[in-house]
Amino acid sequence: MAVKLSSRQQAQVAVLETFPPRMETIHRLIEEIAGLRADEQVVRRLGRTLDEMKAGASGMGLGALAETCGMMAIMSRRGGGIQMKVRGLREGLASLKVNFDGAMRSATTPEKVEEKPPAKPGSSP
Repeated sequence: MAVKLSSRQQAQVAVLETFPPRMETIHRLIEEIAGLRADEQVVRRLGRTLDEMKAGASGMGLGALAETCGMMAIMSRRGGGIQMKVRGLREGLASLKVNFDGAMRSATTPEKVEEKPPAKPGSSP
């Protein structure tokens, strides 16, 4: 039996399907920053990727996912020690994966349509 998703869910799935390759890119960029092989261009690319993901998630009404992406983008741009930045970004990526799994599960689960039980004959509505 085919799963019937609402148009909103189909749009969410289309946006969410672009996230796994981006999350792999984010992981790679974070590890480059941690290994001190990153220059300013790598950090800007990380922030730009996170901003794009935030825009896509917020456009589909996925608030928790958008908030996590936004916090990670801010963390990638702020000053301070590299170790603190890397640790925060790694924790943010773990949170992003959890939020992604929840959003994908929600988007691929068919919405239940509540039906009213049939009225008994002779009863008032």
